[in-house]
Amino acid sequence: MNIADRIQQLRKSKGISQEELANSIGVSRQAVSKWESAQSVPDIEKIILLSDYFETTTDFLLKGIAPALVPEKRYSAMMFALIGTVLNAIGLVSSIVIWIEQQRAYAVGLGFAVMLIGTGIFLMGQFLDTRDKQKAKRFFLLPGVWILLFVPMAFCFNTLMGLKGGGFSWWIAPVPMPMHSYKTFGLYWIIYIAVCTAIDILIARQNRSAP
Repeated sequence: MNIADRIQQLRKSKGISQEELANSIGVSRQAVSKWESAQSVPDIEKIILLSDYFETTTDFLLKGIAPALVPEKRYSAMMFALIGTVLNAIGLVSSIVIWIEQQRAYAVGLGFAVMLIGTGIFLMGQFLDTRDKQKAKRFFLLPGVWILLFVPMAFCFNTLMGLKGGGFSWWIAPVPMPMHSYKTFGLYWIIYIAVCTAIDILIARQNRSAP
């Protein structure tokens, strides 16, 4: 294994694209591509930047000498992403259930509070574990888009539809209210599904485009 192979291996283990690596160390994507295809070799300054970024040694990059073993990481970004996703789902479901049973405005606040905690736990994992942060981010965002956008889009829908006679609590309901017609009610679901699907496709494409 030469330096080109080691750079590519480290990049892929971190779950990032050539462009993301290039932006992180201040070079062009073409430069990273040439390094990984053995068309050129990074200078000593870039070797140091690469070793710092990948949290390894220059000896490993240049000679393949494995760094001294370090204790296994205690925290995993994937674990935080999973916990955050579960809490966000609980927040959404509890908000809808409370609204259906009691039709109280605090249902929205409670749901947002739980989802805020869930998102905060995910972000904590991004700081504690840099190795799996990109993979964890995709894991969190793919379902998270559907969970986190539901209530805000429902609120916007209810506001734009101008719900009459329902009182303020109906305006901030965590679900779209079919107060006018089922035609406009169906419009919400079309827009919601289209927006969430489009965002997920962009995330998936970004993932596949990473060499």
